[in-house]
Amino acid sequence: MTRHMTRRTRMTTMTAGLAVLLLATGCGAADMTKQASPFAGAQGAKTVTLSVQSWVGAQSNVAVAQYLLQHKLGYRVDTVQVDEVPAWDALSQGRVDALLEDWGHPEQEKRYVQDKKTIAPAGGLGVTGHIGWYVPTYFAEQHPDVTDWRNLNKYASQLRTAESGGKGQLLDGSPSYVTNDKALVNNLKLNYQVVFAGSEAAQITQMRQFAKEKKPFLTYWYAPQWLFKKVPMTEVKLPAYKEGCDADAKKVACAYPHTPLQKYLNADFAKSGGKAARFLKKFKWTTEDQNEVALMIADQKLTPEEAAKKWVDGHASTWKAWLS
Repeated sequence: MTRHMTRRTRMTTMTAGLAVLLLATGCGAADMTKQASPFAGAQGAKTVTLSVQSWVGAQSNVAVAQYLLQHKLGYRVDTVQVDEVPAWDALSQGRVDALLEDWGHPEQEKRYVQDKKTIAPAGGLGVTGHIGWYVPTYFAEQHPDVTDWRNLNKYASQLRTAESGGKGQLLDGSPSYVTNDKALVNNLKLNYQVVFAGSEAAQITQMRQFAKEKKPFLTYWYAPQWLFKKVPMTEVKLPAYKEGCDADAKKVACAYPHTPLQKYLNADFAKSGGKAARFLKKFKWTTEDQNEVALMIADQKLTPEEAAKKWVDGHASTWKAWLS
């Protein structure tokens, strides 16, 4: 879900199926873009405020970081749900202390990291993100040439839905995602219509239903994502990504890049945040780790805290290094 995503801005709110990460203050997953945490910048208090995006992979990072900060380092942790671009503003202003999964926002990075110096890089998350177009593997096995974008028009009639207006359907998540898909469809002259499911949860529901019925579908999707374990999918090869090929959103005609995901801290917190800041800088895990926690939250319906505890109990050799 402009991620040099290409910069993806995921969803504004979660649907009930994935509204699992509630604010520590007891509020639900409301949009708090313009609202400060009551703990942010509290003088003398061992508190940390984490920005949490509404996709489950990002929630997994926050769940484990929050669990360890609370249970191993003795901090009180607040979480605030903020969309990707507004999260940079909140981080710069000190309304949140840390952003644990950024998919690349060059404009914000230049403004806040390089020019204003109000945000400090906190290193890589250890996970590489990638957006692409995917079809279910069972359909790719039946029609191997569908995995080349130049053959997509051949299958448009099979991928048509009631929502796609006589064209093939390209299923996207939320209208608030920043994607290149409409431009790609237009510039590659594809007989497809981008149809928004509304959220990550709604998109997952549709894909699982298609898979249950063994129906073909074409979807915008991303890795890391736990759903690949439940619904195997094969990527459609778009024209190769080259640096700068997506600079003009209206003219883009290339694939999405592979993006090492990054962490950022409020600059003041990075200097004065003590053990919490050092811990968040060291927090680094694998795609498999993140997917393990995400699967527990989204598919097995554990609470984020339960999933975090289960992961922590089984991976002491990984997280103990973050506390040193």
